[in-house]
Amino acid sequence: MTKRIISILMENSPGALSRVVGLFSQRGYNIESLSVAPTEDVSMSRLTLTTLGDDEKTEQITKQLNKLIDVIKVIELSNSVFIERELMMIKLKATGSAREEIKHCVDIFRGQIVDVTPTIYTVQLVGDSDKLTAFIHAVDETAVLEVVRTGISGLSRGEKVLSL
Repeated sequence: MTKRIISILMENSPGALSRVVGLFSQRGYNIESLSVAPTEDVSMSRLTLTTLGDDEKTEQITKQLNKLIDVIKVIELSNSVFIERELMMIKLKATGSAREEIKHCVDIFRGQIVDVTPTIYTVQLVGDSDKLTAFIHAVDETAVLEVVRTGISGLSRGEKVLSL
């Protein structure tokens, strides 16, 4: 099973997201991450989701998605060269000497400390999923109080675009 990133251009209408998620639920497929927002054309939304599967399972998912009324176009980004980004905010216990160690780690990973209290740092990081996971492992995991991640957003590299 490999990570598959599927990008969907769909109508920005009530219930459209529910129908996509329902399709996954009915088929017993898991959505690892989900990111959706309107495009430059407010009548359409772009949904990027991550799931695990082999080629056959992913092909079946893509065919089923294309049958949905609200779906305009579907591409599997992981079939080509693409750029992925994810945002993570992580709240870390930062006391004593750990404060400097955390600052140093944040600098190495090109993150930002976005909130500071006497005992807590809240850090923002942007990058691919592996980078964000590596940061969690790089800091003392006992210092991690809370993590929130947006899910992957992705675009094909070069001239290939997902549009009408």
